[in-house]
Amino acid sequence: MGQILRVEGATQVTLETMVPLGSTPTPFVRITDGARRSFERSVREHDSVSAIRPVDTHDEETLYALEWEPPDDSLFREFTDRGAALLGATGSADRWQIELRFPTHDALSAFQEYYIDADVPVSVEKIYNPTKPDAGPWYGLTAVQRETLTHAVESGYYSLPRTISTKELAAEFDISDQAATERLRRGISTLVENTLLAAESD
Repeated sequence: MGQILRVEGATQVTLETMVPLGSTPTPFVRITDGARRSFERSVREHDSVSAIRPVDTHDEETLYALEWEPPDDSLFREFTDRGAALLGATGSADRWQIELRFPTHDALSAFQEYYIDADVPVSVEKIYNPTKPDAGPWYGLTAVQRETLTHAVESGYYSLPRTISTKELAAEFDISDQAATERLRRGISTLVENTLLAAESD
């Protein structure tokens, strides 16, 4: 897919979702900046692509649907054959960042053996093994809980002495003091339930 969706310069491509239509998942990709024409032309010229159509355009971003047939020896085929799910992917001119979920550790190990043997340059940034299967990649935190907790820690809310007050923290998110406190409380509770308490029960 990285070869199909090749881009130039500062252009960025984001895989929005993969929709299973027929036997092959249909990728929906979003491209930023003004490189639409060259992007469409290069994608259409690829042997694996039968069609590319714009679905939505907003400001300087365009969402495309792709009809394609991944080659048997492609990286995509390899991890899907291992039962892995593609959770997200973002590409630039020189690299792609992808997030995958494997059903088992053995499937992950087999995929690693494949890309090492195939001499595919891969840099693993993080391997996450959820303690609770339904906790998700962020230990069950919602996006706003994750953002608020992260900002609170980085701003010194939990430091001694505290370098940002609850009121100041709440103002940065345009919410009330009580809402900020409740968001932090629920976030910490969720973290503990999906890590420490879950580990104890296991």
